[in-house]
Amino acid sequence: MVASQLAAVLSKLQTLYSDHASVVSMNLFVALLCASIVIGHLLEENRWMNESITALAIGLCTGVVILLTSGGKSSRLLVFSEDLFFIYLLPPIIFNAGFSVKKKQFFRNFITIMLFGAVGTLISWSIISFGVIKFFKEMDIGSLEIGDFLAIGAIFAATDSLLLLMVQVLNQDETPLLYSLVFGEGVVNDATSVVLFNAIQSFDLTNTNHRIALEFIGSFLYLFLASTLLGVAVGLVSAYIIKTLYFGRHSTDREFALMMLMAYLSYIMAELFYLSGILTVFFCGIVMSHYTWHNVTESSRITSKHAFATLSFVCETFIFLHVGMDALDIETWKFVNDRPGTSIIVSSVLLALVMAGRAAFVFPLSFLSNLAHKSANEKISFRQQIIIWWAGLMRGAVSMALAYNQFTRAGHTQLRCNAIMITSTITVVLFSSVVFGLMTKPLIRFLLPHSKVTSTPSGSSSPKSITVPFLGSTQDSFEDSPKGVQQPSSIRALLTTPTHTVHYYWRKFDNAFMRPVFGGRGFVPFAKGSVSGLKSGSFMNQGRSTLSFTMRPMPARLQICCAAKKETVDKVCEVVRRQLALDNDKPITGESTFVDLGADSLDTVEIVMGLEEEFGITVEEDNAQSITTVHDAAELIEKLCSEKSA
Repeated sequence: MVASQLAAVLSKLQTLYSDHASVVSMNLFVALLCASIVIGHLLEENRWMNESITALAIGLCTGVVILLTSGGKSSRLLVFSEDLFFIYLLPPIIFNAGFSVKKKQFFRNFITIMLFGAVGTLISWSIISFGVIKFFKEMDIGSLEIGDFLAIGAIFAATDSLLLLMVQVLNQDETPLLYSLVFGEGVVNDATSVVLFNAIQSFDLTNTNHRIALEFIGSFLYLFLASTLLGVAVGLVSAYIIKTLYFGRHSTDREFALMMLMAYLSYIMAELFYLSGILTVFFCGIVMSHYTWHNVTESSRITSKHAFATLSFVCETFIFLHVGMDALDIETWKFVNDRPGTSIIVSSVLLALVMAGRAAFVFPLSFLSNLAHKSANEKISFRQQIIIWWAGLMRGAVSMALAYNQFTRAGHTQLRCNAIMITSTITVVLFSSVVFGLMTKPLIRFLLPHSKVTSTPSGSSSPKSITVPFLGSTQDSFEDSPKGVQQPSSIRALLTTPTHTVHYYWRKFDNAFMRPVFGGRGFVPFAKGSVSGLKSGSFMNQGRSTLSFTMRPMPARLQICCAAKKETVDKVCEVVRRQLALDNDKPITGESTFVDLGADSLDTVEIVMGLEEEFGITVEEDNAQSITTVHDAAELIEKLCSEKSA
């Protein structure tokens, strides 16, 4: 009786001690997150460091301290779990990537991005898989089956350029083409790698034949397409619900909560149906930024923009901090203590295969992409190809999570061959992230001396680009227009005589069918009883005014007599370049017209809104429609600024 009571008391004490230890671990981890953010901010302008490497370094140092204080028993505060990574940490990052991307640049390069992200990943996976089959069979690392070799190919085909290079180093305003290619490939690459990995695990590959190969390819295509369509569908449903019920009339909290939950629901539904949650939540983010975001109130827009960006940033920091600590897991390393050279050789082979597989598709596919583009601005230069190749050499949390999924059980491993693969994955991730990551900023400065290298996440900006998928260059659109059709010379002419291209037909379809049903800019009932029509559009600008465009006759153009100052013209040129995502070598002067720069009616709305935000003014409808050149805009701005200060 006494013994059983003592056992119950001891069990309760152990539970209390375990709970207290968990609380202590969480406290330390949150403190380390705060330290990573502060130190990363202090090193923001450092030539070598960025926030990801800072978090990784802090994680490594913390792991060493824990290892020493625990007597070499453990280096962890938390056990690395692929469920934690895939279910809780990755969705906010990928969703914010889709939610904040400049869609015009992304979809303008959509085919090239899909070539790099899907076809390129398959090429890299093939080279890595065949390489490990050839080299590992000659090395005594244990018994690995064909499924393990193919899984290794998928694990190391997954890049980490999205988290480390694109978000922290490249700037989408300064290098729009390069940013969109690295960004887009990072998302599609991760999705393709995870889909490949899941397909490999679901098939018995011990006895392969043509039928199994065809089923494998069919399963891969099904997962890819179904995941994309599910993300689009959930995004449209969220837009329709918020537009129809218009929660903002009663509670902005509800509409923001619904946005956030619907975004996460898309990812969970993809996992429920064994699809790719990465692709699903990414395209859900794109659709929600195009439709849903414009259906909510202004306060909800500001809240959602910053909330999604902040959540993504915290999850990124959490991942790199955790990877740094987990890299010193003594339980895994003790299996390779007797033969450390084997792990080093395996890591070196894997790193060499990663570099070879990357080069095998970046340069050939870039050559094919350049053949399909006539404009020099749309071609990928050799220096940009080197940066794209370099960006994809880094391996990170996706590779770690897939490796733990394949070679451990509940975060632990008992087999020597599995331990070698885990330690080799850790080595490759650390080496590529730290060494390649430290050289990234200097490399970009060397190859692109005129571009701006930033340590501030570019993806945290609000969804300003309101163009939609598969939009080509508007300059090409004018070139492809039928002979005898003159280019519009004003906003009004552009509204009444648009160019007949894919861009034009998508806009026509979107305005006629999609936006009246799902909302979006120009078809949003901001006030109860407001009516949206196909002939008019209303555009809210940060709660200050409503800028609308209609197809009715407009008053005569407002004439401004004074000449604009040079500094005002330069500021307008910067805003126009930023809003249209133009390259730095694209000349913009005071005489440049918006049409010649490739702007259509909705792009012009973006420019006007950008000018309002930049100069703190309000541009009325009639004045906005009188603007055709940069100089016109500068003159109008000076007039409005003088009226405001009077």
